[in-house]
Amino acid sequence: MAESSFPFPPDSFCPLCADTLRDPVTIPCGDTYCLECIKIYWDQFDHMGVYSCPQCRATFTPRPVLRRNVPDVNHEPLRQLPELTPFPHMQRESFCDFCVGRRNRAVKSCLMCLAYYCETHVKPHYESSTFKRHKLVDETGHLDRKICPQHEKGLELFCRSDQMCVCVLCTVREHRGHNITSAEEERVEKQKVLVVTQSEVQYIIQERMKELQELKHNVDVLKSGAQRAQAESDKTFHEMLQAVERWKAEINQMITANMQAAMSQAEGYLGRLEQEIQELQRRDAELRQILETEDNIHFLQVRYFKIFQLLSPYLFSMVPKVLINPQFSFGEMSKTAMEMKEHVDNICKKELGKISKTDFYFYVISVPSRLDFQEPKTRTDFLRYSCKLSFDPNTVYKELVLSDGNQRVTRKKAVQFYPDHPERFDGFSQALCKEPLAGFRFYWEAEWNGEFSIGVAYKSISRKGKNSHSLLGYNDKSWSLLCSDSGYSAWHNKVDRDLPNAPRASRLGVYLDYAGNTVAFYSVSETMELIHRFKGRFSEPLYAGFGVGSSVTLCQLKQNSTNN
Repeated sequence: MAESSFPFPPDSFCPLCADTLRDPVTIPCGDTYCLECIKIYWDQFDHMGVYSCPQCRATFTPRPVLRRNVPDVNHEPLRQLPELTPFPHMQRESFCDFCVGRRNRAVKSCLMCLAYYCETHVKPHYESSTFKRHKLVDETGHLDRKICPQHEKGLELFCRSDQMCVCVLCTVREHRGHNITSAEEERVEKQKVLVVTQSEVQYIIQERMKELQELKHNVDVLKSGAQRAQAESDKTFHEMLQAVERWKAEINQMITANMQAAMSQAEGYLGRLEQEIQELQRRDAELRQILETEDNIHFLQVRYFKIFQLLSPYLFSMVPKVLINPQFSFGEMSKTAMEMKEHVDNICKKELGKISKTDFYFYVISVPSRLDFQEPKTRTDFLRYSCKLSFDPNTVYKELVLSDGNQRVTRKKAVQFYPDHPERFDGFSQALCKEPLAGFRFYWEAEWNGEFSIGVAYKSISRKGKNSHSLLGYNDKSWSLLCSDSGYSAWHNKVDRDLPNAPRASRLGVYLDYAGNTVAFYSVSETMELIHRFKGRFSEPLYAGFGVGSSVTLCQLKQNSTNN
């Protein structure tokens, strides 16, 4: 931009650093900043290609050229600029901040003004062009949480490096050089994870409903069997001599007691399943309410993390599954009664001893515990957790070509003319998949040619430059297995481990247990030989990642039948 002849008093302040202007520059909208401050602030948005004024939010494309202001002694003296005062902390009251006297209840809050408005005072935001860039949301009562406690500026950005909301001053101070994005963009990413989580919750509800219906059916079968057995027993014992009446009573008592014990156990599990379904349905309603929240900061700071705490007892804990054997028959009782009719009293004692009360109960109802989770061993076990993945076109390196519906990527010598994108790797022949993986267990397979790496990475992994920050396995944001004809090695955060005895295969499987904080790599066969397992502490959704030497193909697997 051209040099400005606009003079500034010596006590003028920069809105970003709140200090006296040093090398002042005026940007196209008319606001003035320190040259270094606005340069550092705009550097955070180079990957987006759109730059904005930290005060009025005017946007510029391309990035304006910054030149120092040159004072003009012939210009009339400028009026004294008002001294900057800290932005007041908003109260959590739901009343208009502009009413005089009795304050009306607020109906909207402005994320730019950080103030509450009633129906009367909010009208200028709709009618005046001055407020056209301001964003109004339904009043939530939490505006105090939208102010940076250190700089008393509005929280409009999100630091992916530290996973927290920040203001514009944070980007040039405490969070300088960090991975910064807008709150809107981060909400979109985290909302994707919540949508996946909600689908998993709904899946669990469906599974619990199936179990409930199956359990009710088997209880009815149990009742019918017991009733038939008791009726046959009554018919047989009525034909017996009066001398064996006492044995008839004992048989009936045994049948009734075991049926009641089994029924009591089954009814207890019925109640627990119904209660869990009701609770999951309530959580599903809460998720729906959160997804409709317009307030990004409230969504990120309060609702997003709280909902995982609310859901964790149902997502990661399991109610024991109750299995009732509908094929169980009480015919043994009827047979015994017939034999007792044909024998004398002493023979009846002997025959009754053949029936074990313990075995009887065991065959009527069995309760295997879901808590006794067994790690998958066979390929069939792993396929229970299979997930469908596809390469993200916005991440592929310039020499990679996608095909087969983004299921195959091949490296070519010719450079492909892909549009610039902040998520594209520009230093290494790598690509990530589109699907976020979090909360549950996942399994996928890939076939490869040439030197190749396979692993998982956070979305926050660097994409720019040819350095360790953007190479899979060479930083704390990724885990990878490097494969070549000469052998395998496992990499994380620049630490490698050679695997000389690892089984070789052209098809590899990856098993991610997000809740268990493990990711394992397997040579694919019916027995699934383990190559290496990483134990970590996952803090963000993971994405499948690949380094491509020649070609990589995502294998089409049978969709999972369970994912818990």
